[in-house]
Amino acid sequence: MTSPTPPTEPTYADRTYRSPAGLVGGALLLLLICWIGGDAALRGEGRVPWLALAGLLTTIPLVIAFTLRPVVFANDRRIRIRNPFRTITLPWTDVADVRAGYSSEVFTQDGTKYQLWAVPVSLRQRKKVARRQSRQSVEDPYGRTSATADVRDATARTAAADQTVVDLRELAERAGTTPVAGDAVTSVRWAYEVIAPAVVGVVLLVVLAAIG
Repeated sequence: MTSPTPPTEPTYADRTYRSPAGLVGGALLLLLICWIGGDAALRGEGRVPWLALAGLLTTIPLVIAFTLRPVVFANDRRIRIRNPFRTITLPWTDVADVRAGYSSEVFTQDGTKYQLWAVPVSLRQRKKVARRQSRQSVEDPYGRTSATADVRDATARTAAADQTVVDLRELAERAGTTPVAGDAVTSVRWAYEVIAPAVVGVVLLVVLAAIG
């Protein structure tokens, strides 16, 4: 007699949120740093190659941390926030609110606040959206869609960061009352893979500076 097959756990697909500008800027900055530092390490004389290597060991992890690393993963069970030096995992039942003021933030039930580095707030984009909305309301004061309004583009009505926060808040409200099981527990993990090489690079720079 065959034993019944245990039910398979449903798959929860992640939605990914990150800054395209941060990715592009980080990639260009890494290319520039590697070009300058690599040239100094290969062609420099005396202590210059060692200083260049120590500088690369310090700056490359920090550039990656603040540009390429930040990302937010969200599904129906939890939100995982990968910031420059920490990764925070929160089940939606522990999330009280998601807000966007001068920065995007998640608040837990006990009042703890975590910033969303991957969702930067652009005040310039907000002002641009506000001017567009004002112009459209002047064109049609009765609230109808004007002939020049781009109704297909969501960014014409909401700034990108604000729209992301709206999406996350809706997901939190929808999933926040559903109990979770398994690995969906609150956790905070430090990014030692970023911190360790940067600290080693700083120590090498201090030692090189001390020995003259």
